[in-house]
Amino acid sequence: MPGTETIRRILLRIPTVTGKTKWAFIEVETTSGAIGTGEATLTLQEAALAAELRVIGPTLLGQPTDPARLSRLLDPQNLPRAAIISALDQALSDLCAQHAGISLCAMIGQRRDRVGLYANINRRTWNRSPEGFTESARIALDAGFHAIKMAPFDEVTPDNASLQTAAPGLARIAAVRAMLPDHVALYIDCHWRFTPPVAAELVAPLRECQVAWYECPLVDEADNIPALRVLHHKANAAGMVLVGLEKGVGSDIFETFARGGAYDVMMPDIKYIGGLQAMMRTGEVLRRHGVTISPHNPTGPICHAASLAICGALETTGLLELQYDETPYFDRLVGGVLEAPQAGTVAVPGGSGLGVALDSTVMSELPTMLVTIA
Repeated sequence: MPGTETIRRILLRIPTVTGKTKWAFIEVETTSGAIGTGEATLTLQEAALAAELRVIGPTLLGQPTDPARLSRLLDPQNLPRAAIISALDQALSDLCAQHAGISLCAMIGQRRDRVGLYANINRRTWNRSPEGFTESARIALDAGFHAIKMAPFDEVTPDNASLQTAAPGLARIAAVRAMLPDHVALYIDCHWRFTPPVAAELVAPLRECQVAWYECPLVDEADNIPALRVLHHKANAAGMVLVGLEKGVGSDIFETFARGGAYDVMMPDIKYIGGLQAMMRTGEVLRRHGVTISPHNPTGPICHAASLAICGALETTGLLELQYDETPYFDRLVGGVLEAPQAGTVAVPGGSGLGVALDSTVMSELPTMLVTIA
């Protein structure tokens, strides 16, 4: 439901929130002064985000706050552009829901009030030893999570991938698994570091560590679908689900991988997929193919709020990712209004629109790149 006002100004704010993390936020301001917010975080591509906004932003000035007009600007081959379009869609949808006086989740069709989460402990783990990962996992366990994800294979690249180079990562996994109770699921993210033969070899040691979730062992390219299909069956036989496709743009790519039998679980990201309606279409595509949708959500609080809205509206959904306890700014940047996880679940934001907005006073504490389109 588009609003009736027009766009006066667009801001891109990219604060540095830790020594290794920058988040990217879009704010769209209307002629009445209302502000809608979105997130476009794309690690190490901040300059490309700014460049895309400088191209797209001026074409939106003076236009109605209607997110439907953005789809024609989407380029599935250009991830920075997809991130900017997706963030603008979040911001315009936020404005539309504000205009209607309802929550973003209610606007797209709310089905549930609470969403299940798993804790991604990777970016809070500065000490990359087995002990460092174990301490992070213990903190997440104490917070009540029933599933915990780690990315342990720092030493591996596709050029050197082998069980030998994976050994330090396997030691990290074994240490965390030994600490966790049996009922807590252990998820492993490989960040596309392996080749098909080594990814297949890795299944056995992961099974020994009772890993439940085997994410992104191979690059998400269509040419890899046959190898992923074989690996999918091998992982399932070992008691694991195979997971991937976190940077897919538009629902078509998810249909392609689903038809190819690549994954049990796919991870569309509200920051990249092209907008809320693209995410809802993708949820329906995956439901038809019997693939679980578990949205990718490892970044800032605006993406988190938008992802909660999506998960509250999807017909079926798996657990939502949460980058757990990376920095206090996750809460502080939005005024501390997001509910803390309780027993691995969290409430869908209510109120009007997205339910969160950036706190300018807190933002001023951080080194921030600013792009203004006016």
